[in-house]
Amino acid sequence: MSILEAIGNTPLIEIPSLSKLSGSRILLKCENLNPGGSVKDRAARHMILNAISEGKLKEGMTIVEGTAGNTGIGLAIVGRALGFKVQIVMPNNQAKEKERLIEFYGADLITVPPCPFADENHFYHTARRMAEKDPEKYFWVNQFENLNNQLAHYETTGPEIWAQTGGQVDYLVSTAGSGGTIGGTSKFLKEKKSDLKVILVDPEGSGLAHYFKHGEFKSSGSSITEGVGIMRVVANFKEARVDDAFTLKDQELVDIAYYVKEHDNIILGASAALNVAAAFQIAKQSGGGKTIVTFWCDGGERNASKLYNPEFLKTKNLMIKLK
Repeated sequence: MSILEAIGNTPLIEIPSLSKLSGSRILLKCENLNPGGSVKDRAARHMILNAISEGKLKEGMTIVEGTAGNTGIGLAIVGRALGFKVQIVMPNNQAKEKERLIEFYGADLITVPPCPFADENHFYHTARRMAEKDPEKYFWVNQFENLNNQLAHYETTGPEIWAQTGGQVDYLVSTAGSGGTIGGTSKFLKEKKSDLKVILVDPEGSGLAHYFKHGEFKSSGSSITEGVGIMRVVANFKEARVDDAFTLKDQELVDIAYYVKEHDNIILGASAALNVAAAFQIAKQSGGGKTIVTFWCDGGERNASKLYNPEFLKTKNLMIKLK
């Protein structure tokens, strides 16, 4: 088996403490167990292999992408395993653990100051310009608009969840960044079970939940999460079959992260903690007896400097409440 073949087929585990408190089964798809430690490995593999098969990525070319981190790690693993150079552009305010992992896996890393998407210096546009200057040399992955992103989850993640639950799943809860995970997974599961409810959870600073409810992008605040939340509709998110959406504050994800760490020895990354906090809310509201699936999209080890750093949390006015 190659490292590419090790991507996917992740276990689905129950969170005992939260299931007991809520009266519903809260299940966690362990995407942190992919080789690169996140759900983004699936999309990276699919986008690169399809680019090769379609003749867009050829021998000697360099893979380039703008990312908040996890997609860059996945692309570094997949690209280098297939013999390609990989160039990653990343905002310089992301967890330093992610920067180190991208470099550990052999990619070249460029960091840029964070700025609004409309600014041409945004990491997305920086990567795009690099590729456009020399399209014979660079392949721009474009994870937000590349539909092979959501197709990875339609073809693998969704079917795995369906098989692992025996078709007995009532809710799918997920945040969205590029939209690939919620897009492909919800599309597959809705085709299998039309009355399944798909819930989008948004961090503060993102406008997707407001857009879903009101048809316009509006947000307030900011979040310690990375790589999730967005202020525009991208191609992969358009594939999502969302029934409801809501926003959670960072304090709620911090509370859940430390609770399951203490009671279940589950160490969630910030985005995964947002997912689990939302799943727990849905479980409490559902009246019990439901099966709720969400994503352990990445592990806490790459959030040690933020989510699990008391000094950092203090700077964001977030408290650790051990129960």
